[in-house]
Amino acid sequence: MRRSAWRYLWKSKDIRRKLLISFALLAIYRLAANIPVPGIDRELVAQLTQTGGAAGGLINMLDMLSGGAVSNFSILAMGVYPYITAQIILQLLIPIIPALERRMNENPTEGRKWMEKWTIILTVPMAALSAVGQINIFNAILGQSVAAQFGFAGDVLIPTLATVITMIAGTMFGVWLGELISEFGIRGQGLSLIIFAGIVSNIPQNLYQLLSDQSYWWMIFIVVALLIVTIFAVVYVQQGRRHVPVMFPGRRVGARMSMPVKSSVPLMVNMAGMIPIIFAQSIMTFPTIIASFFNNAEANWLRNFANWIQTVLSGEGVIYPLLFFFMVVIFTFFYTDILFAQQNYGDNLKKQGAQIPGIARGAQTQRYLTKVQRRITLPGAIFLGIVAAMPYFLGLFLPQGMQQTNIFLVSSTGLLIVVGVVRDTFQIIETDLKMHGYDDRLIS
Repeated sequence: MRRSAWRYLWKSKDIRRKLLISFALLAIYRLAANIPVPGIDRELVAQLTQTGGAAGGLINMLDMLSGGAVSNFSILAMGVYPYITAQIILQLLIPIIPALERRMNENPTEGRKWMEKWTIILTVPMAALSAVGQINIFNAILGQSVAAQFGFAGDVLIPTLATVITMIAGTMFGVWLGELISEFGIRGQGLSLIIFAGIVSNIPQNLYQLLSDQSYWWMIFIVVALLIVTIFAVVYVQQGRRHVPVMFPGRRVGARMSMPVKSSVPLMVNMAGMIPIIFAQSIMTFPTIIASFFNNAEANWLRNFANWIQTVLSGEGVIYPLLFFFMVVIFTFFYTDILFAQQNYGDNLKKQGAQIPGIARGAQTQRYLTKVQRRITLPGAIFLGIVAAMPYFLGLFLPQGMQQTNIFLVSSTGLLIVVGVVRDTFQIIETDLKMHGYDDRLIS
């Protein structure tokens, strides 16, 4: 009888402990998402999600990424995105600054520790910038302050610092929970599960909102169809592989020499997973936050430019989805190159005596495989870009006055993240099950 390893999921004490720890930490994160920031008018903030046009698109996007924490302005209103932004900045600096690149290549373990330390350090100013930027954006949209006392002069300085520090602490708390999940729960999936929990928590509310509007009840069929097509496409692309043939040398067994073994190196069509979309979303919201500091600038051109930036990057019109598409494609290639360079196939195959037919060992093998990887990454990058930009293009054809763009965000971009995280998590759990001796084998 053929039995699946998953039937033993709850019997493995170690895996059961990891799952329970992960669920408990995610529950704590969701509870913290309901703790309000002091000094904020939550009823006024709640009105933001009902705002139409470009502003409403921006707020709904931020609310989705934070799992509803923006609409009630909790301490986790920024989520873990300041940490991701800090991570992106450092990863962009490594190939630019030769000293950093040498540090990472000479001692990868120490380089990784250095990256983790400075990512945490850089997260603090990025979170502070994001906190002030969010409040400025909300003030500009509503035309009044969402904080009773907010400013950096006079008697309001202390309340302002309390608000900003609380929001920074919320982000750092979310990052800490993510690190705990990666260390004691499902390994390596902490931050991804934090983002996953935020997106999933909003799906029931968004679907209820869609069903409650009797005028557009038929939209549920479009949403379901989009869900099915996107899930199928995500799984299909994620499973895509290009197998590069490799010859391993024969081994001596006693006085006899075995024949060379023909094998292959599987290269993934989408090695980066859903990370490029998360990166692109973080980068696309960052200019909006910066522009919010100039909403009340004395110079008219600067104020108009800041308003234009916020309008363009709020999801309205054609410019934003096109920018989003190209950002996702660029980040897919960028992140794939980083991951592929870390694999160092050229040196590893050389140490094993293996060789790709017709290709010299070592550096030439690495260059050849890099070229092949970049070639097969192109369709994967275009697929990610289309999925990311699709809800915004579909939003252009929605009936006038129908504020359901956030539904499509969950159905495509958010769904891609959800499916990617679920798939990666299942693979990690399945690997752990096999390591503990639970495998898909014939059991008598």
